[in-house]
Amino acid sequence: RLTERFSFSKPIIAKVNGYALGGGLELALACDIIVASDCATFALPEARLGLVAGAGGLFRLPKQIPYKVAVGYLMTGRSFSAARAYELGLVNEVVPLGELDCAVQRWADEVLRCAPLAVRTIKEVTARAQTMDLATAFATSYASEEKRRQSVDCIEGPRAFVEKRDPCWKGE
Repeated sequence: RLTERFSFSKPIIAKVNGYALGGGLELALACDIIVASDCATFALPEARLGLVAGAGGLFRLPKQIPYKVAVGYLMTGRSFSAARAYELGLVNEVVPLGELDCAVQRWADEVLRCAPLAVRTIKEVTARAQTMDLATAFATSYASEEKRRQSVDCIEGPRAFVEKRDPCWKGE
């Protein structure tokens, strides 16, 4: 299940339209990037049913938006708009419904233009560092970063920049 995959190395982009309630929001919270239509609505209404957001909502929402705001939404089951989700930093972009597919494709294309090993390293390091103090995060060794530093892509990126051309990533 996506909500329980903690070491998935590839970027995941959520496209949200309509209602992302309960498990729908929990799936979005498990993604790296969220793009929503301006008519999207978010909520974790489980408390209204005597339940809790057990597929990660209890853990992820307070890490992704301010704690008190998250607890307020969790304890009341209140919904919030895509615009509010953007204000809180939960959503990367909000677009009119007719532009949603294009916006998601643009995000995917931009990620794909980047070096695959760098993207994997960014995903691993940022996720692991969430629970570390800054000094520990700097001192920790990350397998993906070791691989990236020893890769041909590590040479290709700066070389392409100097030569004023697009890089040709090998992913190795």
